[in-house]
Formats: sequence, structure tokens, C-alpha cells
Amino acid sequence: MRALISVSDKTGVVDFARALQQLGWEIIATGGTMKLLREEGLKVINISDVTGFPEICDGRVKTLHPKVHGGLLARRDVQSHIDALKENGIEFIDMVCVNLYPFRQTIAKPDVTMEDAIENIDIGGPSMLRSAAKNFRDVTVVCDPQDYDRVIAEIREGGNTKPETRLQLSAKAFTHTAQYDACIATYLRDKAGLPEKLFLEFDIAQPLRYGENPHQQAKFYRSTTPVPFSLAHARQLNGKELSYNNIQDANAALNIVREFEQPFCVGLKHMNPCGAAVGATIGEAWRKAYEADQVSIYGGIVAVNRELDGETAAAMKPIFLEIIIAPSFSPEALEILTKKKNLRLLEVNMDRTGVRERQLVSVNGGLLVQDLDTVTKTVTTEMTVTEKRPAEEQLADMDFAWRIVKHVKSNAIVVVKNGATVGVGAGQMNRVGSAEIALREAKAKGMTEGLVLASDGFLPFDDTVALAAQYGVTAIVQPGGSIHDNDSIVKANELGIAMVFTGERHFKH
Repeated sequence: MRALISVSDKTGVVDFARALQQLGWEIIATGGTMKLLREEGLKVINISDVTGFPEICDGRVKTLHPKVHGGLLARRDVQSHIDALKENGIEFIDMVCVNLYPFRQTIAKPDVTMEDAIENIDIGGPSMLRSAAKNFRDVTVVCDPQDYDRVIAEIREGGNTKPETRLQLSAKAFTHTAQYDACIATYLRDKAGLPEKLFLEFDIAQPLRYGENPHQQAKFYRSTTPVPFSLAHARQLNGKELSYNNIQDANAALNIVREFEQPFCVGLKHMNPCGAAVGATIGEAWRKAYEADQVSIYGGIVAVNRELDGETAAAMKPIFLEIIIAPSFSPEALEILTKKKNLRLLEVNMDRTGVRERQLVSVNGGLLVQDLDTVTKTVTTEMTVTEKRPAEEQLADMDFAWRIVKHVKSNAIVVVKNGATVGVGAGQMNRVGSAEIALREAKAKGMTEGLVLASDGFLPFDDTVALAAQYGVTAIVQPGGSIHDNDSIVKANELGIAMVFTGERHFKH
């Protein structure tokens, strides 16, 4: 039995080759792999001794030869294949252990040149992997060092790998080359200015019990590259497995948390915030967010943007929550909260980097792709369009409300006072309907003075302004852009309301 080994990632390869040799296998190797194995005392056949041809073109051509691919592709159960190998002095190769030049890692470097990228496109490696993978009935193909132990164990036990293992390894090899080629194609198409062709690469994170409803099957996939504020790359510290709806809600919570640098807490249900607040501490932010809607937060999700301390954890413990998300949990917080077996605790990287992410949304037979809406203008007095300008405390509440309303299902209205939501109107078919819901909610809590109202889209008529004044709103933040903007400005001036136009909208459908 013969194995051909040629790897860029040399993790574990010496022990793997040594184990094969101890089991009676001959080892063929190329270039740097051969040098390493010989330095470790292994007997290795140079690929040039197999092909009868030297490595040429700086190693670009070494395994692209009939004595390699004939030895891999020939079927052992077809006599004409066996005869062809004998006539041409070709021996079978029973295993290929190959991983590829680091193209993805190379192009990730900020100073990478086109020349460096091209030199890290592997040609011989994918060719060997594909040849071996195609002939998996007879040939074992290994492209992942994590499979070394399994392969050795099966050979040690039965003299060769099992047929079902060879099939699985074949599938892994074709997946590996497909991902590799997609990465190269994406890079070169971008450099060549060709129209975009979208390649997606995600690994399964976990199968889910069911989807949005029990009759729907579902799985959860994660991107191959970790990003901040990602539930897919979170670390679960406690609780049962996440459900499809948990994941949707938790992702929405993380997008809201991302908006704030000061201590912040949000409670969320059905992808809409039910209570959100900033505070001097996370404990204060939690208290204000909880008091904003003590009913809706039941069975909801809470996310904070600071380490969750023991005191705040103790305040949360009596409340029935599905998930708590934080960048970290203190030992005291973990001791308190892990006593609730089903409560999911998720530790999420909240590094505020400039990573721009794409948002993917499936539609029947297609896919919508857009930049994630991570940029929010700061509300300033220069945006004022009314005679009355917002006071300093109003301006802070307007900026807070503007960052919250963008994460509420459109048509969205949010009412705020003292850095906390007091009313949320989500997803109504007309904007004044959302405003009525949010304003009635605020009034029910006794909030009837000095309120700030935010709208994710422009106010099409002056009716929302008039309604807001009846409920104690004294400042409004909205994008502007309606053909009836002046009507809203005139009405605000009549009612003594300060109003700003941000010039950007934040629909969330």
C-alpha cells in the first residue's frame, strides 16, 4: 500500500506518516513535506523517483503526471485499467494526504499583492484530491488533519479504511476544493471587474428541533470567519439548546446593543424591543429597561453591553427570561444564574470594529443581499427644522430614540423619556396607528410630559404631530423627505414641539 503526502499545513503529519509506515505503507512525498519527514527519520520516496521527472517551474509542476493520476484513478475492479497501468509501469497509489496552499490566508493580509495571491493558487493539490476522491471505492483521500487519527485507527483495525469512511472523506475533499475554488473565483472576479457572482460558505452550527413552527425543519449555520456581535460564534455557558425563534430574537437584540457605547440594556420579544435603556451602570440600565415594560419582557431576551455583574444578575434572576446575552459574566453572576437550568447564557464578542457585514434574506427562488444597517447618524441641533430647538436633555433622548426605532418593525414609532423607552409601536400598516399604540402605552405608565418621539420613516401628514402633542410629546426626530414635510413643521411650530430631520431613514421590514 502506498500513500502520497503533500501538505501545506503540516499539523500532525509527521505522526500520521510514521504510523502509516509502521503499518507497512510506503510513503511518497513532495518538496517541503518530504524534507520534513526525512528530517524526522522516516523513509520517504521522492515524487520525482515515481514520475521519473524532476519538479520544475519552481515547484509549480511536480504531481501533474500520469504515474500519479493513473495510480489514483485506475479502478481495481476493471481489468483494462489494471492492464494499462502494467503496460506503462504505473503502480497504484492507495491514499492521498493533501491540503492546499493558503490562498484565503494570503489574500486576507492587508498588504497582499496580486503576485502573492496568484502564487498561492494550488493546482496540483486540488487535482490529486479530486482524482483520489473520484476513486473513493479504492483510494482514501485525507485533506483535514483532524481525520488522521480515525484513518490510522481503521487501518490498524482492519488493514484499510472502511468503505463508508472513504465515501465521507471523498465528500469532504470535494467540499474542500469547491470552497477553495470559490474563494479564488471571488477574488479574481473582483480584480477583473466582472459582474458579481455570489458564493456562500457556511458550516453547520447545530441542527434545530424545528423551525419557526413545529412542522418546519431547520438548521443553524455559521460563517467560516468569526465576526463581532455574532450569535453564530457565541459561547453558550448555560441552558438548553437555542431554538429557531430564539436565534432570530437574540440576533435582533445584538443588533440593538451594537448601537450603544454607554452602559445599555434591552429586553426583546418577537424581534422588537419591549424595553431599552441607558444608565450609569448596567444595573441601572437593566432596572430602567425592565420598568419600561414589565409585562412584555416575561419570557423574553435580555442583552447588555457590559460584563454582567452579580448584583444585576440577582435582580434578573426572579424574572422568567429565555436568554441573557453579555460580552462576559462575572463569577458571581454565573453562580447566581446557572442555578436556573434552562436559562440560556450567551457570551458574545462585542468588539466594536469597523467590520461591514452583509445581510442575507431568502425569498422564494432568490436571495436579497444588502449591507447590514450599522451606521446611525448622531442627532444634533443642526438638524432642527422648527422654530423651537431641542434642549440638551431632549437631544440625548432623541439620539437614544433614533438608535432604538431603527430596530423596530416598520412602521415604527418609539417614545422615550430619560434614556429609556416608555412606548413602542411596531409594524402597523399606517404610521399614525403605530404612534397611537406607543403613545397610549406611555400614558398607561403615567408618562404624559416631556416625551420624545422617534419615527423610522418620514411622517406623511401632520396628524402624527398633532396626536403626539396630545400625549405630552415635546420633541420629535424623524428622517424627513415627505412632500408634506412643511405641514408637519407648521403643526410642530403651532404646538411648540421641537423637531429634527436626520436625512436618513431606517426601515426594518
